[in-house]
Formats: sequence, C-alpha cells, structure tokens
Amino acid sequence: MTERPRPHVAPTRGVTLPNPLGRRAVVVGAGSFGTAVAVLLARGGFRTTLQTRTVEQADELREARENARYLAGVELPQNLKIDSIESGPGRAEFIFLGVPSATLGEAVDRLEAQGLDRRSKVISLAKGLVPPLGVPPTVLLTERFGPHRVACIGGPAHAREMVTHGAGLVASSADEELASTIAAVFLRAGVVCEHTDDPVGVELAGAAKNAAALAAGATEGQGLNAAGAAAGHIFAEVWRLAEGMGAQPATFIGLAGTGDLVATALAPQSRNRRAGELLAAGVARDEIPRRIGQAVEAFESVPLLEAALHRAGVASPVTSGLVGLIRGTIPLDEWVALVRTTVPPPADWRDGPGPGRFRRWWDRLLERLAFQPERRERRELPGPAD
Repeated sequence: MTERPRPHVAPTRGVTLPNPLGRRAVVVGAGSFGTAVAVLLARGGFRTTLQTRTVEQADELREARENARYLAGVELPQNLKIDSIESGPGRAEFIFLGVPSATLGEAVDRLEAQGLDRRSKVISLAKGLVPPLGVPPTVLLTERFGPHRVACIGGPAHAREMVTHGAGLVASSADEELASTIAAVFLRAGVVCEHTDDPVGVELAGAAKNAAALAAGATEGQGLNAAGAAAGHIFAEVWRLAEGMGAQPATFIGLAGTGDLVATALAPQSRNRRAGELLAAGVARDEIPRRIGQAVEAFESVPLLEAALHRAGVASPVTSGLVGLIRGTIPLDEWVALVRTTVPPPADWRDGPGPGRFRRWWDRLLERLAFQPERRERRELPGPAD
C-alpha cells in the first residue's frame, strides 16, 4: 500500500482555531467517506476510533490496516483504532456519523442506548435527507441534542482524493467553537476546511448537488446544454427551499454548494453521475446500485427533496420530473423535453441601492485592504462620489 505525500496547508491568516490534539473522536461507519474522515482525524491529532458495522469487518481492517472494499490502497494510520459499533461511543467527545441519512435515526437511537455522554458532540457526514419528511440531518440531530452539540461536514470531498491530495471541506454548526474545532483538526491533517454557522444550508446544498449530478448524468447524452440546464434548474429549486429555511446564499455559491456540484459532476467515479448515465441507458433503478457497487443516496434523497419542496410550496417541475425518471414513470425523451422547456420563475426585482450604499461598500473594501501589507500604500486613495 502506497500513499502519496500529504499536502501541507498553512493555517488561514488571521484565524485563531482551537487546538485539537488529544481529543477523543469516534467515526461510526466504515464506508469510503467515513474511513477517509477517520484517517484525517487521526492525522490531525484526534484520538480516533473507526467503528465498523460488524465485528468481522473490524477484525479484517485491523489485520490488513486497509479498507480494501471502500478505500483500497490507503494505509490506515497506526494511531487509528478499529472497532465495531458494538463497543459504543465510550468517552468520545466527538461522534462523526458516517451512515446513510436513511438510517441516521437508528444510529442515534443505538448511541443513546449505549450511553452517549450528554456532552458529546454529534457530527453528520451524510449528504442526503432523513425520511419520512425529508429533513436535513442536523434538524433531526438538533431536536435530539440541541443546536450546540450538533454539526455537519460538507464540501467537495471525494474520499480517496481527501487522503492523498486534500479537499475543500466545510464544517458547520450553530456553535462557533464546535465548528472551529472540527476545522482545526482537518487543517492540521493538511485539508482546507472553512467553518460556518449554516448547517441546514450546507446539508441542502449537498442534497442539491447529488440530485443535480444525477440529473446531469442522465441528460448529458442529449447535449451539454441540456445537462447544464438540468443541474441548474434543480439547484435553483432547492435553493428556494433552503432560503425559506433561513440558509445563507454564500453557502450555495461556495464550497458546500457549487464547489461540491462541480466536483461531483466532473468526477468519472461519482456514484450519482454514473447512476444518471445508467438510467439514461435504460438500466433499471434497482439494478444500478449493484452495478456501481455502492448505494446511490440520490435515489432516496430526490423523492424526499420533492416532498419537502411540495410542502414548502416551492415550484419544482424539474426535481419532480427527475423523480419520475428514477421511478420509470417518465421516459428519457420526455424528461429531456421538460428540462429544455422549463422556464424558471422571474427573479425578485429589487429597488436600486439607496444613498450611501456604494460608499459603505467601498469603505468596507478599503478596510479589508488595510490588512494586506503589500497594498497599504493604496489606503489613502479617495473613494468615488455617491
């Protein structure tokens, strides 16, 4: 097993992050992403345990020091402990849930039955929605544990590339210290990680990018314009839902949104993109996960997205059409016609900027430039008139 050298990432200028060294973490779920996260947490200074679904799987990983099924060729660090979920959370301060969103509730029930500490933080790694209502995972977790014990991880993060070349992650929580601590351990491991206070936006952006990548894959054979339109329509429909739930626009245009969408849509190994291509080729929906070798979370999350959009009163013809394509009730040519002919609702027209608004923007820009020594000499330039 040979790993590529890990990239070094210097701490972000002007940002002070907590020291993560020695803090205990458990990653529940040894799929590709859960395994990659566990590797990075161990590299970054957390005392980390990766928990597998079965005792047999734990024995196998412990013996081989490799997850041959999900992350072949990547050596598991010697300081990464391997165990099964039967061992429970123990005294871990951080619990990372690398389980499918559909089984998130079961995973939480099990943790609580095993004696989850009331001070432990629970971090979702899922990029889907929780049935039956289609809520973002942190909404469910917040109901159980409160907002200050809950966080999520998003961003463009293909598992293998994370541990060999790096990634652009987002750690998000209503609790700033929790989000910044998670960001700090990833930064120490050589992976860029921003921290935000918009977990619902991060999770809906992740669900949107999965659906958009599936739609693009299904439509690409009919032309790149159609593929781009399919992804764009779905992203816009989900954004209107996210906006109604208080999400921030910057989340959808940043790493967790368009960054993750581009990474997923371009990646040949993307499960969601490949699933869309197989749908377009006429492969039955139930056969596709077997061909890919892993579950396709968008197959579960897209119908949940449609239901959530409907409940919120958000028009979502393209998302609804994608559900029909997945279920086989809409043929491919009808799906493509829908994508090509759907006209999004008009933008919310706003009045022009009020007096002094441009001046305030200019002053903020000059303030930011003041922190860049190489450009300080420009600070005294006069600003434009209002």
